Amino acid sequence: MFFRLSKGLIGLDIGSSAIKAIELKPAGKGYRVSAVGVEPIPPDSIVDGAIIDGGAVADAVRRLFENKQFKARDVVASLSGNSVIVKKITLPAMTEQELGESIYWEAEQYIPFDIQDVNLDYEVLTPSAGAEGQGTMDVLLVAAKKDKIADYTNVIMQAGRTPVIVDVDAFALQNAYEANYGFEQGVIVALLNMGAGATNINILNGSQSVFTRDISMGGNAFTEAVQRELGLPYELAEQLKKGEDVDGAAYEDARPVLKAMTDNVLLEVEKTFDFFKATASSDRIDRIVLSGGASRIEGFAQALAARFHTQVEMFDPFRQVSIDPAKLGVASAEELAPVAAVAVGLALRKVGDR
Repeated sequence: MFFRLSKGLIGLDIGSSAIKAIELKPAGKGYRVSAVGVEPIPPDSIVDGAIIDGGAVADAVRRLFENKQFKARDVVASLSGNSVIVKKITLPAMTEQELGESIYWEAEQYIPFDIQDVNLDYEVLTPSAGAEGQGTMDVLLVAAKKDKIADYTNVIMQAGRTPVIVDVDAFALQNAYEANYGFEQGVIVALLNMGAGATNINILNGSQSVFTRDISMGGNAFTEAVQRELGLPYELAEQLKKGEDVDGAAYEDARPVLKAMTDNVLLEVEKTFDFFKATASSDRIDRIVLSGGASRIEGFAQALAARFHTQVEMFDPFRQVSIDPAKLGVASAEELAPVAAVAVGLALRKVGDR
């Protein structure tokens, strides 16, 4: 999924309701945000991670880069949804060269697409420990459909920039988390990024991603439920979801609908945690770190904490990355933080990283 070498990179998070871009510059031992932009896209331009209206998406990317603060030409984007497969597999122990030669054959058993149709990447996690694990190794396998990668790289090229890396949302999130929080050995953290169209979950044990899953439910599902139940146009349902009274309905009317949707999302999160516990050696989640525009839905964070009896905190991608909102024309870092985590993680990438 790598294209060519580069210096400065722009992290471009192409979401289903808005596109977010961040450029970073080194500052002391860390980084500062040198450019930032958020541009909405028309509804249904992107569905389930697939670009349906490439023209509309390319136009939004182009508008974003009309901001002269963006200096870099090279862009890192990311994918999520059903065009990406992330799987941890156990293989017989072998050298890097042997793995390189056999990975496509090994991967075929785990990937529901034709192996010719995907770009494949992998990372050796750790050789399995313990007597029964003798002679085996764990490998994280990542496969993304070539046509989906092409759709994303095409809209970037149409907007006059150069795509150099296509990452996965869940790993971009992990990158931003590492830069801002570091890792604690033996502590199990669930990164939960709730966007408009989907919710990405990446469960970390220390510095390792041990389980990822994308749930095809996000903020749009809440808006659609309000629209359906209260008979409102989409735009008014969206305002109501955000806590504003509108013509013909008060926020109070939407509360039960939003609560029912929250319960649906929590059920999927619970299934994900159950899958993780069934396949991992751990049966606990120590902390949930929440990001994404839809994570701000009233009561969602509290419901999450109550359901899983664990600490829930909001992801701050600017905890160690400095940002001057006034200089960048942004209302406040707090407003931007929930939607910026993936873009910050992408901007931190270096070509050739694993």
